[in-house]
Amino acid sequence: MFITRPALQKPRGLSTHLLRRRIQFFPLLLASLLALGDAPLLSQQAAQQGPPITSEVNMVNMLASVRDKKGHLVNNLTKDDFAVDQDGHAQTITYFAQESNLPLTLGLLVDTSMSQRRVLDQERSASHTFIEQVLRDDKDKAFVIHFDYQVELLQDLTSSRQKLEASLDELGAPQFSRTRSSDPDDGGRGSSGHRGGGTLLYDAVYLASNELMKKQQGRKALIVLTDGVDRGSKETLQQAIETAQRADTLVYSILFADKEGYGNGGYGGPHMGGGGMGGGGMGGGHHRYPQESRPDGKKVLQQMSKETGGQFFEVTKKQTVGDIYDAINEELRNQYGLGYVPAKSDATPGYHKIHLTVKEKDLTVQTRDGYYPDR
Repeated sequence: MFITRPALQKPRGLSTHLLRRRIQFFPLLLASLLALGDAPLLSQQAAQQGPPITSEVNMVNMLASVRDKKGHLVNNLTKDDFAVDQDGHAQTITYFAQESNLPLTLGLLVDTSMSQRRVLDQERSASHTFIEQVLRDDKDKAFVIHFDYQVELLQDLTSSRQKLEASLDELGAPQFSRTRSSDPDDGGRGSSGHRGGGTLLYDAVYLASNELMKKQQGRKALIVLTDGVDRGSKETLQQAIETAQRADTLVYSILFADKEGYGNGGYGGPHMGGGGMGGGGMGGGHHRYPQESRPDGKKVLQQMSKETGGQFFEVTKKQTVGDIYDAINEELRNQYGLGYVPAKSDATPGYHKIHLTVKEKDLTVQTRDGYYPDR
């Protein structure tokens, strides 16, 4: 499961064995943490839901955004403007709503690995503004996770802007500048047993979806700030995507690559030799990529967003993190909720492709590519 903040207040000399065990999924402990942290909020949620985008027994739910040929969001369509098929079989839309007023559950996942240290200030500043703008009092809630050689839940689900912003301030705290050799028990490795540190991107998305988002109803979205390069995750990219799909969660990925940082001790620096990930670690996931070459983080993030129904963004000189957050906020406030019940013959186990279209020409629909039935 997640490393939580209280656990990290213990001495840094914790053994790598214990830390690896803590990151494993432990549902009963997480359930108790959620119950203690926001029990009143969770009880309020049931009364506020309204028409749900839920995981009802047979209902397949989608959140969709529609844009015209100039890229502007279109928010005046009706159910009759849409058509959906599953695996090539036409379906009847039985649920339709404009979802701007439905409660939003938001997860902010921030890469704090060495490759991102120089851009953390920009990410933190923009995140403060985003939380202030997007979170509605007593209706929406969010959580904050950071990931590097471990996945840590900095702030559990809450509607308190103050708590969320306090957790964002921790992203620049001294513990995130810890050197690879400062832990006397890790033998020069990161605390998860990955030599030279790690970037557990896939584990972060998997855990956020499986341990937090899966239990929520309504609109759900993860926002991931990273360069897209995973090093050492136990889960694969496809497992992370599948878990987000099962949790009906959109993934908005923001590629923020500090290219100069890679040549100054970041990933790809002198400590990341070809055999550096050969021993120890979590479940062997670190063998996925050869050390000689870096994976294409942009393609990873594009795939993650496309298949979950979110959107990919890239920070450039012309498009800042703040600009991207503004675009995400606008999209989250202009979504359609649609649902259909597939025939029994179409509700077989395994992955099913979804194709959602609009009848009007020159309009583009953004939604997830498919789903996995619960049973």
